[in-house]
Amino acid sequence: MDFERIPTVPTADEVLDRSFRRAAKKMQKKMNKDRANEEFVRAVSSAVHDRLVHIIQSFPVLEEQPPFYRDTVEALFGIERLKMALGNVGWAAMHTKRMGWEHGGTQIRKAEDTAVIRKRAVARIASIVHQIDDDLHFLNEARNVLRKLPDIKDDEFTVVIAGYPNVGKSSFINRISSAEPEVASYPFTTKGVIVGHRYEGRKRIQFVDTPGLLNRAEEERNPIEEQAISAIIHTADLVVFILDPSEYCGYPIEDQRRLLDAIKARVEVPVLIVANKADLGAESEAEYSMSAQTGKGVKEVLDVVLSHYREPTPRPDEGAPEEEAEDCPAVQGGEPGLRPT
Repeated sequence: MDFERIPTVPTADEVLDRSFRRAAKKMQKKMNKDRANEEFVRAVSSAVHDRLVHIIQSFPVLEEQPPFYRDTVEALFGIERLKMALGNVGWAAMHTKRMGWEHGGTQIRKAEDTAVIRKRAVARIASIVHQIDDDLHFLNEARNVLRKLPDIKDDEFTVVIAGYPNVGKSSFINRISSAEPEVASYPFTTKGVIVGHRYEGRKRIQFVDTPGLLNRAEEERNPIEEQAISAIIHTADLVVFILDPSEYCGYPIEDQRRLLDAIKARVEVPVLIVANKADLGAESEAEYSMSAQTGKGVKEVLDVVLSHYREPTPRPDEGAPEEEAEDCPAVQGGEPGLRPT
C-alpha cells in the first residue's frame, strides 16, 4: 500500500532547522565573507526547496489510487483539502527557490553589505515556510491516519462479509483464510476491519469484514460515515451476508433482515445469505447454513463463494491522472492558495 511509505511530515521549524544546518555544512572556512553570504542564501533556498518537494512527492497521486482509497480520503479529510495542502507546499517550494535566485546571485554581489541581503533573504524564506505550517501539520495528521488503513488490494477478487456484530463474521474469515487475517484500523470504528486472503491455485480471493458502523440504522449515520461504509462495500465482487437466526448475537432477526435489505439495495453484485450457528438448531430461510465455530457447512459455503470467482477487472476511475508539469512541484496537489510574498 502506497500510504505506508509516507514519511513523517516535518513542521515549519523542523524544515528550517535542517536546512540551516545543511547550508552551514557547505560553507568553506577559507571562503571570503561576501562569497560565503551568497552561498549560504543559495544553500538554504535549495535545502528548503528540496525538502518541500520531497514532502509532496512522498504522497501518492490520489487519481492513481484505487476507488476504495479515494473514497476513504474523501470521507476522512476531503480530497480537495489534501490537494490544497500539497499545493500550498508546492507554492512555498517554488518561492523559496526564487529567493535563492533573486538574493543569492547578482543582487547580493552588488550589495555593499552582503550580510544585510543574507539576513533579509533568510527571513523571507522563513516567512514563506511558516505560512504553510498549518498545512504541514495537517499533512502529518493525514499521513498518520492513511498509513494505518487496511491493505485492500484492487487486483484480487473481493468478498465483503456483512452482518451484525457477533454473528460470526470474523470466525468465518479465520476459518477460510490461508493465513492469519490482518486487523487494520479504519476511520469511525473501534474494532477496525478484518482482511483475510485465500489462495486456490491461481485464484486469489480477498475477504473483508465490514466495520461496526454498518450495524447502525442508516438514518443515524452522518454523510461522512455513509461514505466510509460505501468505500468498503463498493470494493465487493460478492457479498456474503451472515445471519444469526438464534439471535445469540444480541440482535433480533427482524433487525438483521432490515440490514440485509439495506445492503442489497446499495450493491450491484450477488449477495449470498448464510445462516450461522446452525449447531444451535435455529431455523432460518437463508440459502445456506453453517457453523463457523465448529466448521460444519463452512466448506459448502466456501465452494459457493468460489463458484462466483472471476478474474478482477479494473474498477472504473472517476478521473484520470493529471498531466505532470515540468517545473511545478505542486502538481500532485491542488491549486495553491494565493499567498503574499
